[in-house]
Amino acid sequence: MADNFAQTVKQQADIVKIIGEIVRLKKAGAQNYSGLCPFHAEKTPSFSVHAGRQFYHCFGCGQSGDVFSFIQKIENVSFPEAVKTVAAKCGIPLPKREFSSPEEAAESRQRGKLIELHEAATAWFEQQLRSPEGALAREYLSGRGMTDEGIAKFRIGYAPESFHALRDKLQGMADVETLRASGLFSFKEQEDGKPGPLYSRFRKRITFPIANESGRVIAFTARALESGERAGAKYINSPETPLYTKGQVLFNLDKARQAIRVADFAVLVEGQVDCISAYLAGITNVLATSGTAFSEAQVRLLSRYTTRVIVNFDPDTAGANAAEKSIALLTEEGFEVKMVTLEGGLDPDRYVRERGAKAYMAALRGARRHQEYLLERARQMFPPRTPEAKIKALNYLLPHIRRMPNRISRDEFAMDAAQKLGIDSALVREELKQAAAKRRDFVGGKATPFTRAEQILMQAFSASQASELYQSAEAAYLEHEADFGRIREDVREILQRLRGRAAGADPMEALEPAHRQALAGVLMSVHGAEPELDHVESAILTLRRASLEQEQRAVRAALQDAERAGKADEVLALSRKAHEIGIKLRGLD
Repeated sequence: MADNFAQTVKQQADIVKIIGEIVRLKKAGAQNYSGLCPFHAEKTPSFSVHAGRQFYHCFGCGQSGDVFSFIQKIENVSFPEAVKTVAAKCGIPLPKREFSSPEEAAESRQRGKLIELHEAATAWFEQQLRSPEGALAREYLSGRGMTDEGIAKFRIGYAPESFHALRDKLQGMADVETLRASGLFSFKEQEDGKPGPLYSRFRKRITFPIANESGRVIAFTARALESGERAGAKYINSPETPLYTKGQVLFNLDKARQAIRVADFAVLVEGQVDCISAYLAGITNVLATSGTAFSEAQVRLLSRYTTRVIVNFDPDTAGANAAEKSIALLTEEGFEVKMVTLEGGLDPDRYVRERGAKAYMAALRGARRHQEYLLERARQMFPPRTPEAKIKALNYLLPHIRRMPNRISRDEFAMDAAQKLGIDSALVREELKQAAAKRRDFVGGKATPFTRAEQILMQAFSASQASELYQSAEAAYLEHEADFGRIREDVREILQRLRGRAAGADPMEALEPAHRQALAGVLMSVHGAEPELDHVESAILTLRRASLEQEQRAVRAALQDAERAGKADEVLALSRKAHEIGIKLRGLD
């Protein structure tokens, strides 16, 4: 953005008015205003804004700058974006944007139109909630403790049962292709292969808008008011669109980001209703993952505001699994992670409604380190009463231990595991050392099982070399040899020996004695029936995904080292590589 335009905006901007939208300012002199600093927690105002000189300074944390730097820090945006934001607040039209290609211009126009459609849909859903048809939805929300103020704050609405009312409302705003791209509508493919007429995706459901970081609605989650087959899934979400990618959005970040920055930690829950209940109860630094584990993009997004998180997922199996995946990704990125498991197996929404905001805040204050949570999970799943169970428990913990970037923290976690599982600490240290040296996420011991994918590959390569099963596995091996090279060492050696045996030779004779028992166990297990071709394809996909994730972890570790060393060229190259790996992983999905 041109410097002269930025200067024009700065001259016309009233820094006191703009900062005053975020910070409660009181006059403290002819030109000075003061308030609580938005960049650090404080009880006595040390943040000062000078109206005449148009700058701010905090005498507590030392932050200072002009109106643009304030917006950059508050909004976490670039300088050009800050200039645009200030210009919009001042009513100054932006200079005409130049696009590098007609395609880029068309894409920009489409995104702008999709934002307009989502805003119009949000307002219409809000209107329908207030209508006679929305009575049942209002009754449901009231029963969940939602006030009119809370409903308005989160722009909760109602999608009526009509198939075409929303289409009729919006069709004058955009062409059919743009309406189809919005994700607000569904359609069926006709016999000629062309898409059929549009009809409303959300019907007879309560709508919860999903906003981007700047507060613009880009998608919806909708909850059914009925149950049973006729109602469909309890919750349905917008599909991915040019505006919305599920793994790149955190629900409520637009409202919570300032509170997260001041508190220097975020509370992470699973669902939107949990998030809304906690927020309205006064826990304003709360976010939701919308029922999924964290993605790498979401972690990067959150890291712009804090690296401390309290995770409060549902205690059921799905919630526990999502929590474990989130812990893995967060700790790998250097986050400090704590866990909360609410009494009575309650989710945050019910806990707040039944026991009150003070009780929930007390539960958050009592959050445990993630290491303690994982150790308890390991002991519950594998009670350490036998050597085999202890190995399984340690194998469950090992990937989490290895992902911790800080060596002192890793050693502390390992020693805690040894003590809680009743294993000699020297033995644990040696096993972890061997696992790290051989780049594997398990320790030695006969109790270590093969994964289903490994079993299928061992079965496939044990088949006759002339069989379709073997040929399929062999073709995959030649195409993805690098991925096979990252498989655990004992499995890799078994597969290589099975591939290298003479035509028609007994697969057992090709193996070392130590591996014959392992293969025999696989072939005679309950899963030992001959796998189908699609089973082999699925196993290859699992192998490739594991290989890419392993490569991704190594690249991220190298990237952190390069960033700490200030090696800009290496950081750029590794960032590109990490991006490419991410694309490959998404391609597998």
